[in-house]
Amino acid sequence: MSRTTMTLAAAALTAVGLLVPTGAGAAPAERTPTAEARDAGVTGPGEAAMGWRQHDVQQTPKRSTAAVAATPPGVPGIDVSSWQGRVDWAAQWQAGKRFAYVKATEGSTYTSPTFGHQYTGSYSQGFIRGAYHFALPDSSSGTTQANHFVDHGGGWSADGKTLPGALDMEWNPYGAACYGKTQTQMRSWINAFLDRYRARTGRYPVIYTATSWWNKCVGGDTSFAAKSPLWLARYASAPGTKPAGWSTYSFWQYSTTPVDQNVWNGTLARLRYFATH
Repeated sequence: MSRTTMTLAAAALTAVGLLVPTGAGAAPAERTPTAEARDAGVTGPGEAAMGWRQHDVQQTPKRSTAAVAATPPGVPGIDVSSWQGRVDWAAQWQAGKRFAYVKATEGSTYTSPTFGHQYTGSYSQGFIRGAYHFALPDSSSGTTQANHFVDHGGGWSADGKTLPGALDMEWNPYGAACYGKTQTQMRSWINAFLDRYRARTGRYPVIYTATSWWNKCVGGDTSFAAKSPLWLARYASAPGTKPAGWSTYSFWQYSTTPVDQNVWNGTLARLRYFATH
């Protein structure tokens, strides 16, 4: 989405009392967003949020209010990052949301400056919440990034209110779409992250991705579906084709209006079970 779109969206959220915006926070200076990423509002390292590219290329019209009205079956939830600042969790609860994912880390150096109050605030309101990591496979190993994630809020506990962490695998906002890796190299990187995360927490993380990116950069390996639940990114009225190996999705990010909208593919009781087991 454009910087203008983000600004207007933030203003709309503030007007209805959903969010109190703050800055995106400090981040490492060694990475420069591509022109496409800058057009989508990513002006510095650390600012990439879930679906930064798909916001523009998959949803027509952009930020359609109709897409929000047509909530798919399941348990509604949202995901947030430093773009949202201080979230009015009470308002989100009143709007029917019951789970939230919060950006914690990116690469092996960035930690979100808003993670603490977003993560704690959602928990205090009663949300089942989890953390997500924006992967940069060309900056360090999957093992290193899994450690960074767990060390900075991405862990899991069987308390019934903490979701397993999510690994955000998507278009590179700082360079080549597949981060300069072959499909074989990308599969190795992802497996290293998954295995390290499981060793640290006892759970495999959820994988967030768009089918188009996954098929291009990871390929047809079906083994990931046996490890990680799928969080599908697709802004449309139906989930469409899933990435290779997954026959269904666990989470679906289906809209960005007025904040990223998601559903859990099941009941609230099953979501609580998923958080616990």
